[in-house]
Amino acid sequence: MSHPTASDLILHHYATSPFSEKVRLILGYKRLAWRSVTVPMVLPKPDVVALTGGYRRTPFLQIGADIYCDSALIARVLERLAPEPTLYPPASAGSAELLSHWADSALFWTAIPYTMQPAGLASIFNNAPPEAIKVFGADRAAMSPHFRRPTVADGSVQLQIYLAWLEGQLADGRAFFGGDEVSIADFSVAHPIWFIRRAPPVAGVLDACPRLAAWYERVQALGQGQPGEKVDAAEALRLAASAGAGAREPSAVQAGLGFEAGETVSVAATDYGSDLVLGQLVGLSADEVAVRREDERAGAVVVHFPRIGFQIKKFTP
Repeated sequence: MSHPTASDLILHHYATSPFSEKVRLILGYKRLAWRSVTVPMVLPKPDVVALTGGYRRTPFLQIGADIYCDSALIARVLERLAPEPTLYPPASAGSAELLSHWADSALFWTAIPYTMQPAGLASIFNNAPPEAIKVFGADRAAMSPHFRRPTVADGSVQLQIYLAWLEGQLADGRAFFGGDEVSIADFSVAHPIWFIRRAPPVAGVLDACPRLAAWYERVQALGQGQPGEKVDAAEALRLAASAGAGAREPSAVQAGLGFEAGETVSVAATDYGSDLVLGQLVGLSADEVAVRREDERAGAVVVHFPRIGFQIKKFTP
């Protein structure tokens, strides 16, 4: 991949999305110019589906006709595009990614329900009408129908334990979770903390963690990602259609992984928002899967997913 220009990177996101904040911070840290498409918070999302084939989670990154889903993969793509400053310093290799994965899953799924308790709702939704909050709640419940959300009492205790763990990680005076160097772990821990801080009535849970508070300010000071030029969804679709699928980043299906190039497969998240994306398999490795699909508005696009957290199946109609 060549170094991107502002017109290359289009982030599809919305302002209050925690994982979007993670990617915005990474874009700011890497000093990358980017353009912005605001997506709906809830279904229907016809323009999103036209690009992704059904994946409805936020955010996703568009580079021409290549669509990258999930913040973990987006981080890897941005690292390939702009290796410096790195998200994966050798000194914290492995440990930073383990912490990142934990923060994006266990910490996230504790922090978000805790913050969305009645005391925090008004702040999170900026005093939106009850009907809008109800629609949002129903949409998210449909995304994870089998997920057992912690009660406020359980979530509060669990969150306090997790925050104490993070505070302890910083007890030796390190500047960031990997030591003196910034890593992917910092951005993954930052976005749940950012979400909690958006709800002052419940954000007092952070008061017992002064080291974590100081660390958070250091992460913010790295360069907050700000939306670039706004692009409407119709323009993003037109850009995808004119780019040609796979024109930017050719990929291949590696042997020995159980699939053959060109066969029709489904890809779906294994935790929540498990909508199937169907396509022709054009890329597969231990880290990533890519499927080519056709859409009447977006044209031929290649949709990319990470292997961790997603399931690939051979599709039989």
